[in-house]
Amino acid sequence: MSLNSLPLKKGLYIVPTPIGNLADITLRAIEILKNSDYILCEDTRVSKNLFKNYSIDSKLISNHKFNEKKNLAKVIKLLKDGSIISLISDAGTPGVSDPGSILIKECVKNDIDIIPIPGASVVTSAISISGFSDKFFFYGFFSEKLKIIERDLKSLSNLNSSIVFFISPKKINKIIPFIKKNFLDRKILICREMTKFYEEFTRSSVKDLKQFDHELKGEITIVISEKGEKKKPSQELSESDKRNIQIMIKKLSIKEITNLIHSNNKISKKKIYDYCLKLKNEN
Repeated sequence: MSLNSLPLKKGLYIVPTPIGNLADITLRAIEILKNSDYILCEDTRVSKNLFKNYSIDSKLISNHKFNEKKNLAKVIKLLKDGSIISLISDAGTPGVSDPGSILIKECVKNDIDIIPIPGASVVTSAISISGFSDKFFFYGFFSEKLKIIERDLKSLSNLNSSIVFFISPKKINKIIPFIKKNFLDRKILICREMTKFYEEFTRSSVKDLKQFDHELKGEITIVISEKGEKKKPSQELSESDKRNIQIMIKKLSIKEITNLIHSNNKISKKKIYDYCLKLKNEN
């Protein structure tokens, strides 16, 4: 029985697990896992460590990117036969840059209920502390191919939203030049080992970002800010401009003055012209 004393619905449960600290799990997630007939997990060793902590003894099925297609028919049959199955990853929410999407798509085709359980997510955790726009685009892991990285970052640079990336510590120095090339006017937050004892958050402007002189440890999440707001040029003549015009009005034509002032500060030609005309009429 579940926490609200109602029997669990049959189907596939998508259950987030801790992203670092073992306490990063909800009471509902623990209850679902305890009452599952089977739990699909990436690495049984990682999962057993978590389950031991919460006295979960449901049957485990190894399910990772190398065998999830092979498992598909077996898991779908179990679900059709009325089993309650939970899908977990080593950390965070399954199906988000982790195994799961193949099974989920097959469940959709077979009209099998899929029940999402809210919980730990590196993506939303990073966005929540970034200080950047809460409108964001999630990219996930970078490709192994530099041409694809360059193409994708060039395209993403047109988005005026926060952008979230996952990256392994071994690749970050290789990626930094591409980030600087495409996002130079933005800010960046680098999150490492989130919710663990040694979690680290590094904030910088992209233009000041430097390559690391040592190999980092732990998975890294990068958040790049939305585009910086460009200051609009002043639409009014400054007192300094007015004084200059008062001097020039005796020697230059209104057209010459208008072009000169406009080229220096982008004030509309009409405003400059009107002020010159006003001075002429006063004289």
